Amino acid sequence: MVTQQLTLAPLEKLTWDWRGYSIQYTVVGTGKPLLLVHGFGASLGHWRQNIPILAAGGYRVFAIDLLGFGGSAKPALDYSLELWQELLKDFWSAHIQVPTVFIGNSIGGLLCLMMLANHPETASGGVLLNCAGGMNHRPSELNPPLRLAMAIFNNLVRSPRFGAFMFNQIRQKHRIRRTLAQVYRNREAITDELVDMLYVPSCDDGAQRVFASVLTAPPGPSPAELLPAVSQPLLVLWGAADPWTPIAGAAIYQEFAQSHPLTFVSLPDTGHCPQDDRPELVNPLILEWLQDAGV
Repeated sequence: MVTQQLTLAPLEKLTWDWRGYSIQYTVVGTGKPLLLVHGFGASLGHWRQNIPILAAGGYRVFAIDLLGFGGSAKPALDYSLELWQELLKDFWSAHIQVPTVFIGNSIGGLLCLMMLANHPETASGGVLLNCAGGMNHRPSELNPPLRLAMAIFNNLVRSPRFGAFMFNQIRQKHRIRRTLAQVYRNREAITDELVDMLYVPSCDDGAQRVFASVLTAPPGPSPAELLPAVSQPLLVLWGAADPWTPIAGAAIYQEFAQSHPLTFVSLPDTGHCPQDDRPELVNPLILEWLQDAGV
């Protein structure tokens, strides 16, 4: 099993046309397929420290920029988990076509869970890293004052004037770095390269409209709704110091493991993006699980 550090050469960026929109992706290695799915605001570059290690372990590793993010097109659409699920399904049909291990972080993890539950023919297993509970909060999860505040916020973020002003403030490099400092425990991982990876796509035409649409989108299905339909083996990795998806929310997976082939691993001193925060922990865990699960 390959776990050593490899030289991180730049990933080759390819493009694929989906419904008239350009989708950026990469593929490295040979063997059984893995498909890596990033979270909100990120891109396939968020897996740059994982792709070469997983590929060297004997896998064909795909990673994709979801529509609206990274180097993919940013059309003015109503974004939703269901839209991205259709994208992943069509990408699988066009490029992979054999059962695949879906690996995702945050919202990407929830998308992977949706693929396992709703399109089981595409998936041989799943790896979830700090899986989101939804695209956004559900009204039932908030008390009445917070529900009102959310309704006001949604109207403001979609307004041409205030929405654009807020987006321009949030995407400033110093604010991106400050946000990363909240969700990464390994401060050395917060590099200029990482900040630029998040900043540059935010300058693309349409990025602000994507931001507004995603922040005001329906929450989509919850893990509790999806898990009963999942039959494939799962590896759930959870950064225990994540302030955005606290590890207390992982209890549903620990309960599911009592009746399902699910391995749960808590990662100490690790934040919301374990694959980039602590790749030296995550890469060996994924490779070992892939071997043990036989997927």
